[in-house]
Amino acid sequence: MTIYDQIDANRRSTWFLMVLFVVFVAAVVELIALAIGGGYIAGIIVLVFAGIFVTISYYSSSSMVLGISQAREVKRDENPDLYNVVENLCIGSGIPVPKIYIINDTAPNAFATGRDPQHATIAVTSGLLQKLDKLELEGVIAHELSHIKNYDIRLMTLVVVLVGLVALLADFMLRFTFFGSGRRPSNRGRGEGLGGALILIIALVAAILAPIAAQLIKLAISRGREYLADSSGALLTRYPEGLARALEKISADKEPLEVANKATEHLYIANPLKGHKSWANNLFSTHPPIQERIRRLRAM
Repeated sequence: MTIYDQIDANRRSTWFLMVLFVVFVAAVVELIALAIGGGYIAGIIVLVFAGIFVTISYYSSSSMVLGISQAREVKRDENPDLYNVVENLCIGSGIPVPKIYIINDTAPNAFATGRDPQHATIAVTSGLLQKLDKLELEGVIAHELSHIKNYDIRLMTLVVVLVGLVALLADFMLRFTFFGSGRRPSNRGRGEGLGGALILIIALVAAILAPIAAQLIKLAISRGREYLADSSGALLTRYPEGLARALEKISADKEPLEVANKATEHLYIANPLKGHKSWANNLFSTHPPIQERIRRLRAM
């Protein structure tokens, strides 16, 4: 499969993921409707609110991420060298020049965000600019531009928004299961009572497992997109060693990125939460192992 086939497959996976999550969310909504005894009307109401949440979150996610990261937009005259690197690589990849932001933090890292190549942003830390040479910086920028060209930014935005929606719905269902069931009318037949109890049990299990399942889907997709962006970036620069050396320096730097958190860590080229290493965090990692990424780059 060529890199172009992989990009097309990535676009198709976005629509497949949307359909999958819509079905998943619809099932959770139906469980909520059954649990509260509101029938289809309650389900429709919950679904409308879910649609509003997804729409608002999707279009505001980039500005929220940049705000959380304390990123500041820079113009050409402020950092012409960075602009030249981005513009030259954009010419090679055939995408518009994204907005460029800088995070004032000495930990080296970078991320891309947005909905599509026409509404994209690249953010780099001041530490990245200070600690990498030009070829290494080009490798990192090419990686982030590949996220944009491959529509990974759209895919991951949708994934994060829908995972958040599942978590909200599951929380609502969990709260109702514990606190709402006791206020339900008890003057009903034995069969109906047993059916209601079964629905509440199913709702409770779904409320616990649904966010975990959604999170695992997000993590698996995130790790796969990193490998694809590595290979796409190496193809763009024609110099895999530049990105390999950059990943070595970023991973060797012991300073955690202060503005990063669990909600934004999947965006960065390397895991920015260096102080959060454990068996559990490795199991639920947003990034594939750095050494494996470097090995693959040097095998190209």
